[in-house]
Amino acid sequence: MFANIPTVTKNLLIINVLAFLATLVLAPLGVDLKQMGGLYFFLASNFHLFQFVTYQFLHGSFTHLFFNMFALWMFGCVIEREWGAKKFLIYYIACGIFAGVCQELVQFVSYYFIVASQVSGASVIDVFNSLSDNAVYLNHSLTIGASGAVYAILLAFGMTFPNERIFIFPLPIPIKAKWFVLFYIVVELFSAMFSYGDGVAHMAHVGGMLSGFLLIRYWRNHADNGFTVNGGRQFFGRWSHDRKRKTTWHNNFTTTSNFSSQTRTDGTSNNDMEYNARKKERQEEIDRILDKIRISGYDSLSKDEKRRLFEASHDR
Repeated sequence: MFANIPTVTKNLLIINVLAFLATLVLAPLGVDLKQMGGLYFFLASNFHLFQFVTYQFLHGSFTHLFFNMFALWMFGCVIEREWGAKKFLIYYIACGIFAGVCQELVQFVSYYFIVASQVSGASVIDVFNSLSDNAVYLNHSLTIGASGAVYAILLAFGMTFPNERIFIFPLPIPIKAKWFVLFYIVVELFSAMFSYGDGVAHMAHVGGMLSGFLLIRYWRNHADNGFTVNGGRQFFGRWSHDRKRKTTWHNNFTTTSNFSSQTRTDGTSNNDMEYNARKKERQEEIDRILDKIRISGYDSLSKDEKRRLFEASHDR
């Protein structure tokens, strides 16, 4: 089963698990990977820009790791197969970074209210200077985990397959993916407002979803980059046998034309033979392009291949 996991999803799973194991192994030796790679507040003395990436691969407990990786496997496999490895990786990392940025902004706002409650009429600059003077104290908290990126993957699934039905424990009936995603958005927003101090970066989850939504909307409005509104709807139909799947694609892209013909003595015509030869050549080219999409994703196509595929789909 592990061999069937797409490349990027598989490697993300491996990196996260290895990072967690390394955290456990190195801790007795006095090396704390969480303190080295976790995301600190941007005014803390331990803050570094690279932490916006490294924090995504660190987890505080096995449970934290398990549920993030389970969701990544469950939804990431589907989205990566649909989008291709390159686009999926960009989406995952970018949303994880933006989730961290949102968490930083929320922390700054919370600090602002703390300082403002103690110093009447304090401005944003006053708060900024006050926090800068206490940079060492700000090292007491940090953010770790892949949740922001994983929630973005969850949103991508809901937007790509909005009417796909999935089961949620303990509900006895399946619900549509779009309602599943909406439920999680509401829960995270509610938790962010009323569960402050529970040790969970709820705004990072919301930030991951928000960045995912904006990125998907951008891709949908710029079709040249390979993301299409209806592209995802065909994924579940491609779980059948490869030959059956290939035949379905062929039927979708078979071209038809009307040619006048000159009859030969054997009952065929020169134009018919030329047309059939050209048709076969075009179909073989489309077969090659579709096989390339199946193996490497849409983004692996050249501009010329995308153009030919587009023309074939409109010549039906």
